[in-house]
Amino acid sequence: MPVECLIPDDRLSKYPPTTPSSRMNRVCKQVSIESPATVGMSKEYVFQYDVMVPDVPALGARVKVMCAGACYRQRSASVSSTSSTCSMGSDSGCTTSASHRGLRDSSFYPGYEVAGVVESIGEEVDPGCGIKVGDHVIVYPFDECPPGYAEYMSVPEINFLVKIPDEMSLSVAAMLPSGALWALNTVQKAEGVVRRISEEKGPEGMCHILVVGTGGLALWALRLARYFFSEKQHRVHIAVACLRDEGFCLAQESGKVDVIQWNEELYERILIERTKDACHGQVDVVIDFGTTSRSLNRSIQCLHKGGVVFLGHETADRLLPKFSRKAVEYGITIEPVETGTVEQLKELVDLVHSGKVKPPPHSVFPAEEASDVINKLCKSEIPGRAILQFHSSAQ
Repeated sequence: MPVECLIPDDRLSKYPPTTPSSRMNRVCKQVSIESPATVGMSKEYVFQYDVMVPDVPALGARVKVMCAGACYRQRSASVSSTSSTCSMGSDSGCTTSASHRGLRDSSFYPGYEVAGVVESIGEEVDPGCGIKVGDHVIVYPFDECPPGYAEYMSVPEINFLVKIPDEMSLSVAAMLPSGALWALNTVQKAEGVVRRISEEKGPEGMCHILVVGTGGLALWALRLARYFFSEKQHRVHIAVACLRDEGFCLAQESGKVDVIQWNEELYERILIERTKDACHGQVDVVIDFGTTSRSLNRSIQCLHKGGVVFLGHETADRLLPKFSRKAVEYGITIEPVETGTVEQLKELVDLVHSGKVKPPPHSVFPAEEASDVINKLCKSEIPGRAILQFHSSAQ
């Protein structure tokens, strides 16, 4: 059944009501994307239908959506553990087939990524907020995000909008609010570990970092790590573990890095030895955007004592209970990472706009082709990121 692109009744009390002048009695198109691991590849998981154009919140704005990153719907903590587990990939077979490669290598991940143009602003918004009608913006993924991407979306608070330069490509900007922000927060958390390990090893020591995956999340992490650790490049070695053959080309685009193929058909012992050989021994930091226990188990065995594995918080919620004892046994830490903050998103805009961080490759598709796009992402058939375009003009 169609899902209305409005704030549910139980959340209306949090925000002032809209006024009659802010309403538009017309419909717009919406695309809702579920995790294929949740509903199964034999069923539909991309839904397109008409919804009412949402009202303009008094303290927020209505945005004309131009581009959106092809992410699936983020599951909330209230969703049952079974649904949450499958949405990120589980050990029960949800992501073991070739049709789910994209869930394993972070080509396809949960999030909400919107870039667009401010169409209307709420009557109670402070005129000095820095946001005006016509501004190009990206939307911070707030808790009450709609269940899908519509041609127009209401943003309950103006602070959830981050202005971007007019000359920045909206398709590039659409990659920032979830995947890139998540990767930025992960790399910045890893900075403290790298600093500690560098101090422990002394001026001649080398800190080894392993990035797992070559999908959108991992490619952002690789680019951001190269930027943040550039001053320590003679003391920081970065390697990438690819979960698919195409990953070699994508990883090497980011510069000179060692690339290891994690062929799932090989024995674990061989893969661990291959990784240690490429990294000149055990590693100190793992940024693992894989979503299976096998990936995490392999990462742990590649770590030095005192090392840290950084995981997305949803994956960590599922895997920490299973691996907490092993982490103690190996003397390592598994640290969950949240998506990031609005301030970090602003920092990310500056890094990309200034050219200090180059975005991963991406392809733009009409929103009407969402079903085909998601099918290809699930099979890792689209290099880099996939962006859905809803309007070709900001006018």
